[in-house]
Order: sequence, then structure tokens, then C-alpha cells
Amino acid sequence: MAKILIGFMGSGKSTIARLLDPNFVDMDTVITERIGMPIAEFFATKGEAAFREIESLVLAELMASDGVISTGGGVVVSEKNRQLLSENDQTIYLKADFETLYSRIAADDKNVRPLFVNNSKEDFKAIFDGRQGWYEEAATQIIDVTKKTPQEIIKEIL
Repeated sequence: MAKILIGFMGSGKSTIARLLDPNFVDMDTVITERIGMPIAEFFATKGEAAFREIESLVLAELMASDGVISTGGGVVVSEKNRQLLSENDQTIYLKADFETLYSRIAADDKNVRPLFVNNSKEDFKAIFDGRQGWYEEAATQIIDVTKKTPQEIIKEIL
């Protein structure tokens, strides 16, 4: 069964996935290849509902593997995805407080996140707050990653 990492943007999903398995699967990369355009462009032209349908199909396919999967931060928005994730024995929620995540995202100039740059801090916090219960609902393991090194997080997962 796959190890699936979930969490808000900036929680370290890709970093931890890469340390767990250098051949990890980035779900957003798979989706981008499948739709043939950037996710933001797909959202703008086809809408969120169409994106979430494709996301659910890709998630179901990837869950059948034995690999490590890093999901997009919004994977839990879909009830269908939350159900799929909760049925997986190793759905790991990398949890951190808002201020920690906000400062990580603000400092990351390599990865521009539209949801971050297009919203005020208050609106961004509302998105964060709205997803917390969904992450917890979908997770089989919750790891507080605040003030932990990647190595400490890996040790806790294993």
C-alpha cells in the first residue's frame, strides 16, 4: 500500500517524500502531464470540479502502488478524495501551525503559489482553517512537523 503524504502547502510533503523514496510520485506532476497544461491554467479554463474529478482518478490509480506519493495541498477539498485517503492504511498528515507555514511559503521564492500570492493573509488563513478538519478526517497518521527536522519527521513516520 502506498505511503501518501497530505498537508497544507509548505508542510514539507515533497521534501519528506523525496527522503522516504527518491523515486516518489508527485501527484501534481502526474496530473499536469495527464491534462497537458499547468494546473492553474486548467482551473481557469475548465473549473475546479473538472480538476477534482481528474485528481480523484489519479489518486485512486496511485493508491494501488507501493510507492510514496506527495499530494497537492488541496487534495482533501473533495469528499471523494477524503474517502479514498481514509481507506489507505498509510495516509500521513504533515501538520504545522499557520504562522510556520506562512513564513515557509513567503520565504520560498522558487515555488510561487497562486493561492498564496492572490489572497490576503487573512483570506489565506481562512483557507488553511477550512482544510484542517479535512486533513484530520483523511489521515491515518498525524505528525506535527512544526520545529522538527526532516530527519526527525522521517524517523516518526518509519
